[in-house]
Amino acid sequence: MKKLGLVGGIGPASTIEYYKSLNEGYQKSLANPAKCGENPPMFIESINLSVAYDLVDKKDWQSFADLFISSIRILQGAGAEIAALSANTAHIVFDEVVACSPIPVIGLIDETCKYAQQQGCKKVIIFGTSFTMSSGMYEKKCAQYGIEAVVPNIADQQIIHNIIFPNLVMGIVLEHEKISILKIAEKMLSEHQADALVLGCTELPLIIHTSDLNTILIDTTKIHIAAILREILS
Repeated sequence: MKKLGLVGGIGPASTIEYYKSLNEGYQKSLANPAKCGENPPMFIESINLSVAYDLVDKKDWQSFADLFISSIRILQGAGAEIAALSANTAHIVFDEVVACSPIPVIGLIDETCKYAQQQGCKKVIIFGTSFTMSSGMYEKKCAQYGIEAVVPNIADQQIIHNIIFPNLVMGIVLEHEKISILKIAEKMLSEHQADALVLGCTELPLIIHTSDLNTILIDTTKIHIAAILREILS
């Protein structure tokens, strides 16, 4: 079994979900499910969300990548054998992080595209932070899997971003914000005849649920966690 180093804090609510789901998934994998209290070996390095997104806002991509590289080195020093970044936006600099990481890093975007391809998706809508939606990373990666990725217009990107910050990152869901984000989703799914909605922010599953929309919901958090568990147990 491999020891995981999780870069968290981006944001706190999603870090909690990663920790909880990784432990629950590990428990389900046990040959003897009655053996409780046994959890996968894991270290968490919680970075400062404010610092991280200030760097993104400034488009200081080198310092943004260095933030994660530094955290992974700390995790390796603690004994981690594999690492993961618990945020979509962090994957804007994923290639740079992987190139300098002392241990393997389990990516989120590739795993999401693989899943979408397995579901038979040809066109997907991408929701996330404005940084993620404007970065082009999903469009580029999805294209490699024969999938077209469509992001909201600038105005709708800002509405979604302002729902994620400050409330969702703190685990706060407001009904009027839920109504607003679902209206954007319904509009885009219809206009583009898309097959699925990608929840490209690890906080979005807090506000958009399977029962909310008549489409495939691609939960990047769940997909990433499943990939991490496979690697831990391999």
